[in-house]
Amino acid sequence: MSQPQRDAVTSSDRLTAAERAQVEAVDRAATVVDGVSALDDQARLDLQYDGAGTVRHFVVRPPGDDALIGYAALRRGSGIHLTVGQLVVDPRHRGNGLGTDLLRALIAAVDSGSLRVWAHGDHPAARRLADRLGFVRVRELRQLRAALDGPIAPPTPQPGVTLRTFRVGQDEDAWLAVNAAAFREHLEQGAMTAADLAQRMAQPWFDPAGFFLAQRGGELVGFHWTKVHPAHTTSRDALGEIHVLGVHPNAQGSGLGKTLTMIGLRHLQNRGLGEVMLYVESDNAAALSLYQRLGFRHVSSDVMYERRGLANGGSAR
Repeated sequence: MSQPQRDAVTSSDRLTAAERAQVEAVDRAATVVDGVSALDDQARLDLQYDGAGTVRHFVVRPPGDDALIGYAALRRGSGIHLTVGQLVVDPRHRGNGLGTDLLRALIAAVDSGSLRVWAHGDHPAARRLADRLGFVRVRELRQLRAALDGPIAPPTPQPGVTLRTFRVGQDEDAWLAVNAAAFREHLEQGAMTAADLAQRMAQPWFDPAGFFLAQRGGELVGFHWTKVHPAHTTSRDALGEIHVLGVHPNAQGSGLGKTLTMIGLRHLQNRGLGEVMLYVESDNAAALSLYQRLGFRHVSSDVMYERRGLANGGSAR
């Protein structure tokens, strides 16, 4: 297959509905081959909601052809927030340098500072590309899984703590405040806004019956937001997820995190799910230890690479 011209990468702040459908089709095809999506939840929300003005889209088409065969997204950061990219190439068009073209386009679009790029699944080809263009590995997000086929211990009662489910239209502000406090050092999760929450609550998978809150003295102090992934081509059975679990700093160290974990796991098991997954930072020793004791195993990793000191687009090695 002939290699597209180097000017085949184009960019825009908005995609048409047809382009969004093409990107989704490319990602589905790549997921079948790679066993993992190249785009995370945030990237898919950015496609759906046009990135709320913070995302630049890059596409690759063969010369004279409307077929979209490669895509990259650049989510612009400011202040403490990072500029982060993601990219995917149609498996039928790999090996022609399209990944390199897309990554160079991301580099050129960053005026200054650093660019971070996710490599979901930590594939060897992504590692080689990152090394060739001067990126270094800075973060690893591990996916853990556990079977839900055995007895799950009931949650341990916490003195003065009551548990209930999320009330749509009432709990949003309190949840956002606790989420920001619990994830104050986590740039993505801790920076969630009311608009971000509304987008997620509008998704088909959102279920307030699986969104558990812990209150103490009338104040929200922790939560466990579960999620269910439907069966698809890379997983023949539906899969539960510990989507987000957080405890306010004032309530940490009390065992509340484990209590919330157990109530969520029991909920997912009662829904008839046979397996549950979660993502955890590779350097979060306390969380890894807890999940290992609960029977979770490491199945894959998402890796973030960084290229520092970009100025006026920088230069790639």
